[in-house]
Amino acid sequence: MTLDYEQSLWSTGSTPIGVDEAGRGALAGPVVAAAVVLDASSLPPGLDDSKKLSPHTRQHLRELIIASARYWSVGIIDAERIDEVNILQATFLAMNQAIAGCLTRMQSDNEKPHLLIDGNRFPPHQLPVTTIIGGDGCSPSIAAASIIAKTTRDALMAGDLHAKHPNYGFDVHKGYATKAHRAAIVKHGVSPIHRMSFLSNILPQIDQHALDI
Repeated sequence: MTLDYEQSLWSTGSTPIGVDEAGRGALAGPVVAAAVVLDASSLPPGLDDSKKLSPHTRQHLRELIIASARYWSVGIIDAERIDEVNILQATFLAMNQAIAGCLTRMQSDNEKPHLLIDGNRFPPHQLPVTTIIGGDGCSPSIAAASIIAKTTRDALMAGDLHAKHPNYGFDVHKGYATKAHRAAIVKHGVSPIHRMSFLSNILPQIDQHALDI
């Protein structure tokens, strides 16, 4: 984890906005993206790819990020929309929602925003964009975004969505394709927050009658 990308932008007067997503590979629930503008003088210690951190550490870092970041925002695209446009486009939509939220909060002519996106591609944008493969493991701004996105999505899955659909264990696996989750789908059929486009490809053993919501 270095500040190479951030320092190169700060040195030119630009403002890096780290952007990452969570939930892209899940069978159920939304895809969530976050955009974060860190304060160069107050960087939370221990930032890293959210997937490498324990839930306790992620939550602790979330609190530090929210307390110290200059700006942050999230974007959420639900399962129905994911099925309509496909997961890649839904991820871009969530990222653009998060970016727009950050820009609304910034509202300063003195800012020169520059997007740091985790991954290898992003649609054309009005702002300059740098895509970074494995960015959540090397850019603190992207790592912070990955933590905000992951903790936001986990809270949704373990909270309201689990309460509404308690048969699936969303509070445990957060909608990912665990053995227990697959078994619950076979037993109970699908819920309104399952991604139908994922189930038809990944779980062909499900009785097609169970796919009717």
